[in-house]
Amino acid sequence: MSAFSEPAQRHVILPLLAAGFVLVAATAGAQETKSQLKGLQLSNDKPIQIQSDKLEIQQQSNTAQFTGNVKVVQGTTTLQAGSMVVYYKADGGGSISSGDADIEKIDVADKVFLQSGVQQATADTGTFNLIDEVFVLKGDKVVLSEGKNVFVGCQLTVLMRTGEAKLDACGGRVMIQLDPKSRKTTN
Repeated sequence: MSAFSEPAQRHVILPLLAAGFVLVAATAGAQETKSQLKGLQLSNDKPIQIQSDKLEIQQQSNTAQFTGNVKVVQGTTTLQAGSMVVYYKADGGGSISSGDADIEKIDVADKVFLQSGVQQATADTGTFNLIDEVFVLKGDKVVLSEGKNVFVGCQLTVLMRTGEAKLDACGGRVMIQLDPKSRKTTN
């Protein structure tokens, strides 16, 4: 198990927290669905724990490769995958092992599972681009769920700055199942 210090926490967990989604508004379309995903607040006082069967840091390529049962946890947000590669800037002066690396991108693969509270997403692969502040989950079947509300497509793209999200069907159709009991009521 490895834990990053606070400076790295802001860079590693930002995309994970942005993925802590609440489906605020959604409309069904033949090819894609757009909605707003409300991210969770970043908590710099909570540690990040990263576990994997193996960690290989390659200074020459500025990567850290986590393989086998990768699990990243901060607070109520959990990311699991078969593998995760963290790409960091060479000229930043920091390193992954010291916990102060300036991370540019994170790739996850092999049964990606993301959970924040009661919300979940599953995909085959994912890319978190911290430069552009965009994350993309892809797969034959990308599934977003919160309770009985389910969104299914093959590619989810989220702009982390705005929370705007797009779910593509990739040649088929986007499927949405909404539970009327999940609607918020006002008294």
